[in-house]
Amino acid sequence: MFTGGRFEHLAGGGERQQVANRFTAEDLIAVQTLSVTVPAPVALDLLEGPLGAQLSELLRNIPTGTDLADADVSVVAEGSPAYQAWTLLKNQHRVGFVIAGKLLARKRPRLLPVYDRVVRCALGRPLSFWTELRTALRENDGALHHRLLDLRQSAGLPQTVSALRVADVTVWMAHPAPGHRCP
Repeated sequence: MFTGGRFEHLAGGGERQQVANRFTAEDLIAVQTLSVTVPAPVALDLLEGPLGAQLSELLRNIPTGTDLADADVSVVAEGSPAYQAWTLLKNQHRVGFVIAGKLLARKRPRLLPVYDRVVRCALGRPLSFWTELRTALRENDGALHHRLLDLRQSAGLPQTVSALRVADVTVWMAHPAPGHRCP
């Protein structure tokens, strides 16, 4: 069973108004559908501690309902609230870039893409994945963004599935079998 199909929509989604600016237990379960687990001390700090409070403040300054293709570059650039949130999460004990990215992708699924080891293997290590993907989605009058939306429609997926999630699944499906060594 492919549990990742529930990532964006589990319990109504992480971007819904009531929970958009705070991490919930549902968010922690949602990232587990993508085969990662937030370490228990970090999870508790996200739910009840100062880490959760700091991230809530940052999330308030990251737009909801915005596609990466439509966002101003300042929204995802180094130093932005999104970048600060990612850095704060990434630097937590045993979290790293994969879990940090998946947590933020849960909270802003249309704006912040998943960047994990498979995506890194397939697409490399750009200086700024978010800004470079944003540029790619906007090139040629948004051709890539529109292609992802066409793929979503062809697959019969609901419009609530983000273009970024379609891109993530497409990369995963095209990735070589387990055991493939990445450069």
